[in-house]
Amino acid sequence: MTWIGDNLGLIWEQLREHLYLAIVPVILGLIISVPLGYVATRYSWLANPLIAFGGILYSLPSIALFIVIPAVLGTKVLSTVNIIVALTIYTVSLLIRNVIDGLRSVPPDVRQSAIAVGYGALHRVVAVDLPIAVPVIFTGLRVVTVANISMVSVGAVIGIGGLGELFTLGFQKDFLTPVVVGVVLSLALALVADLILVNLQRVLTPWARVATPVGEVA
Repeated sequence: MTWIGDNLGLIWEQLREHLYLAIVPVILGLIISVPLGYVATRYSWLANPLIAFGGILYSLPSIALFIVIPAVLGTKVLSTVNIIVALTIYTVSLLIRNVIDGLRSVPPDVRQSAIAVGYGALHRVVAVDLPIAVPVIFTGLRVVTVANISMVSVGAVIGIGGLGELFTLGFQKDFLTPVVVGVVLSLALALVADLILVNLQRVLTPWARVATPVGEVA
């Protein structure tokens, strides 16, 4: 407890960095995945190759990506850009399947009805297809968010890892407290992020809430 009190500034700094490095790739990955998923459902022959390619990308070791990306992008080894790009790649590789499955889950009659009342292609996707696909997309979004929060710590190997740097500090000094603090805060971040996404999904899909009829006994 003495170490925690003396290092609150360090802990807060690493927590903020961890959150930034984990969430920014999720946002970027979602922005990339939705258009890709739409194109893949519009041109169905693209779907399976995209999903397979995503599986290959996700199988790449994260440490290898963290090391290779600076050489590819020309960034410094200790640049946070490397972590963000690597985790964005992982986000897209996982999320693309859910976006495709979500858009495919839209009933054909619903889509035809939207076209019949005058919805253009883009308007229909935004106003009809995506809202219906939200539950499937958010399933993937929850998984990838928790995975990113976990994988950020691996970046400590190259000196950028948010709470992972507390692990490194604890191992170097053979001192357990920083490691425990890092683990607890990582778990707390994952739990809070998941709860936020669950509640955001509820807000975006109010029709999915099943109300108990008045007078009905549960």
